[in-house]
Amino acid sequence: MRKRLLTPLFTVVALAAHAQKVTVTGRVLSASGEAQPGATVLERGTTNGTSTGANGDFSLAVTPGATLTISAIGFATQQVPVNGRTSLEVRLTASATDLGDVVVTGSRATEGRSNILTTSPVDVISAREIKAFAQTDVSQVLTYAAPSFQSSRQSISDGTDAIDPASLRGLGPDQVLVLVNGKRRHQQSLVNINGTIGRGSVGTDLSVIPAASIKRIEVLRDGAAALYGSDAIAGVINIQLKDDSTGFQSSGYYGQTTQSDGKTEQADVNFGVGLNHRGYLDVSGQFINRGYTNRAFTDTAPLIYLGANGGNYPTSANTEQARRDLKAQDDALVAKNGFDRVDLRVGQSSTRNFGGYLNGAYRLGQGYEVYVGGGASYRTGRAPGFNRLPNQPTQSDLFLFPNGFLPFINTTIYDQSAITGIRKSYGELFVDLSNTFGRNELDYNVDGSINASLPQGASLVTVNPTSFYAGKLAFLQNTTNLALSRKFHNLGPLATLNVAAGGEFRFDNFLIGRGEYASYINGGRLYNNAPTASGSQVFPGYQPQDEVNKSRTNLAGYLDLESDITDRLLVHAAGRAERYSDFGGNVSGQLGARLSLIDAVALRGSLGNGFRAPSLQQRYFTNTSTQFVSGVANQVLTVNNDNPIVRNDISNPTQPGFGVEPLKQEKSTNYSVGLTASAGRQFTLTVDAYQIDIRDRIVLSAQFTRTNPLVATILGTLPVSRVQFFANAVNTRTQGIDIVANERIALGEKSRLLLTAAANFNHTEVRSFNSSSTTVNNDQTVGTSNLQNTLFDRAQRTRLESGNPRSKINLSAAYNVGIFGIEARTVRFGEIKTADADPTRAYLDQTFSAKWITDLTVSAQFTKQLGLTVGVNNLFDVYPDKIYVDPRNNPNNFSADPATSFSSSLDNSNRGRFLYSANQFGFMGAYYFTRLNINL
Repeated sequence: MRKRLLTPLFTVVALAAHAQKVTVTGRVLSASGEAQPGATVLERGTTNGTSTGANGDFSLAVTPGATLTISAIGFATQQVPVNGRTSLEVRLTASATDLGDVVVTGSRATEGRSNILTTSPVDVISAREIKAFAQTDVSQVLTYAAPSFQSSRQSISDGTDAIDPASLRGLGPDQVLVLVNGKRRHQQSLVNINGTIGRGSVGTDLSVIPAASIKRIEVLRDGAAALYGSDAIAGVINIQLKDDSTGFQSSGYYGQTTQSDGKTEQADVNFGVGLNHRGYLDVSGQFINRGYTNRAFTDTAPLIYLGANGGNYPTSANTEQARRDLKAQDDALVAKNGFDRVDLRVGQSSTRNFGGYLNGAYRLGQGYEVYVGGGASYRTGRAPGFNRLPNQPTQSDLFLFPNGFLPFINTTIYDQSAITGIRKSYGELFVDLSNTFGRNELDYNVDGSINASLPQGASLVTVNPTSFYAGKLAFLQNTTNLALSRKFHNLGPLATLNVAAGGEFRFDNFLIGRGEYASYINGGRLYNNAPTASGSQVFPGYQPQDEVNKSRTNLAGYLDLESDITDRLLVHAAGRAERYSDFGGNVSGQLGARLSLIDAVALRGSLGNGFRAPSLQQRYFTNTSTQFVSGVANQVLTVNNDNPIVRNDISNPTQPGFGVEPLKQEKSTNYSVGLTASAGRQFTLTVDAYQIDIRDRIVLSAQFTRTNPLVATILGTLPVSRVQFFANAVNTRTQGIDIVANERIALGEKSRLLLTAAANFNHTEVRSFNSSSTTVNNDQTVGTSNLQNTLFDRAQRTRLESGNPRSKINLSAAYNVGIFGIEARTVRFGEIKTADADPTRAYLDQTFSAKWITDLTVSAQFTKQLGLTVGVNNLFDVYPDKIYVDPRNNPNNFSADPATSFSSSLDNSNRGRFLYSANQFGFMGAYYFTRLNINL
């Protein structure tokens, strides 16, 4: 009877308490009055909470006597009694003890640490910084925000025009690991095989992740293979997706260069919703339409219509007067036909990108939480190749293209990813089981081109194709991971000990799909009894013999220990063992420590070994492409490492080869030592020096030519003039130092100034050449066609050592007052170098001097819902130094003397048209933009 009376009584009391709840709305601001999005608002003693929106606003139903706990990274937590109020404004003050950003990359501890309290250096790029300036994709944002990161857009480099190669600390694109929410992200399918930075490497396509979906980016500048596995030799980039947004945010962007090209339109949207106080769902979308730029110069070929191949004078024009007369006739044809001597497009390609991402989590019963993440992207690109002049009949169809043609490579990139997982705490043991799927596909189409080997004639004009499907590349990765961690307190003499362990199973698959028949076939056409070029000009399609579908698996286990041995000494140790199904196993380890000398100054350092497994793309990629060497088209065969051409010894009578061993993992040793310091409440300084030694580094060889008798024998009757392949060939050492200083200055009640100075100085040296092939090592051929020289020539060495800027300095300032803000940034891109492969042409080696690029933006937040930013990138319209042009490379050089006559092969300007290097900061010039932000 008593229970029957109490039950309705409790029900009435509960209903009354619920009825007494009040909805509290308000804003969370900094001390200077700046909105603080993403701050956590929690009713103390409950799980009832929310996060602030883009303008720092929140709404939460609580009991009238509740106390709100309000916290945000970098600020002191505040306890605010409601006392029956329904409207609040809370101003946070900067934390005196946590001046840096809390990071989770570089440790498997259950709790994050400030980035000045970690054993390894970590840069943090916030969502605000990502959208502060003109850059619209992740790789370009990082290039200007993180001095140790470098990426630049390439030009006339096939698929690399569509995916920018990127590097960290001067190392290769495939020596930095990319994570999303701490989970390994799949690599791109594209192999960089042309003469660009990262030649021979396979990186990760960062452009598919919408900037609107990113909460922050953490850049770990230290080798971390023992923590995360293969590829983390240079460091780790961890992209943390938004998980705290509420409401709706959108922006529209437009920009173009001062030369009225490179027009870019961008629209993005992000909205977050709470899931009944038990979780969240954050969804983002992005559209970018980027136009091409063209900084080509005038073609110096003397003859467009009447010349020999490449526009040179025919042998019959053997006097100066004959050449003048012939050029006058040719100039008349140029004028009559309207031929434009700016006949290349040198600059960024045009692209169009549609992408979406989501991130969510939901708490189930009994402490379980499920989470999801990932997205999809569809990107098309259009990039030119080298043009074919009307005097190049072996590469053209003059019935279809009487004035020559400029062919285009059209790429379509499909990218999908999905993270799913479930996590739960069992007492103090945290368990996380997840699966991460990713796939990247790149399809090639060629248009404005021709297969010159097919029959030609007026009657075939409507038959011969001018557009081709040239095939596809695809890479798939699936990773299943089980992670366990527990933090112990006061364990014996240790203040804390965090123990993490886990296992991982990964499946990789790489696929090459053939192009259509006409894109690769040789139709048998001869011109003056000479063979003509096979396949679609600019990019011959993948052939049936190129097709592959290869897979491998990897099984790994790890152990990670981190302990505050005392309140001044932090020690971190990690070990990892892996076994690949295709080449064997590897064990890596790392030891790091941080020692507080005094409260404001600490020393930190780490020592470890790492590895990078050869990618499936490097093992199995093969194709034939048309590449221009000194203006002359060559059919270049890239052959995979398992092919008999690469493997077999020259003594094999049935298929002689280069005798190169199978690819094996690159191995590294990392050393770093650093200092962290803070002063007052707002100043931080980190200085970190490092050394990275890499053994058996994988390179893509230079092109072996038939001028070497051994190469001629190996290639036999294959319809190619050159061959290249992958091999473990060199050992390198990279040394450098990173410096980062930050200062926050309050200038008044509603104004503040943020100052940042950051720099990276690095030097990479090839310490030794270590070919495993006796065929290569014992070749006695004299000159540049010597096999050992070709496997790794001086052009490749210089590109690896000095192709990226060897220093970068970033100085920035952000000032806010009232509704207005102004941000200025100047970045010094250090010098780069190029070298000719032939040591007798060392006079063409060139150093491109350092340049400062200055950006400026002005913003206004008119209302809580509406803000506007206008700005300029490269304010002073700075371009790189120009590539050297030999005086003989001149269209008005009429000399008939072979020692002084016209020659375009005496420099690297490609007939005077290609005069800028892309590898510092590109060559787009000044760029203006405006961005409108809407927050609801």
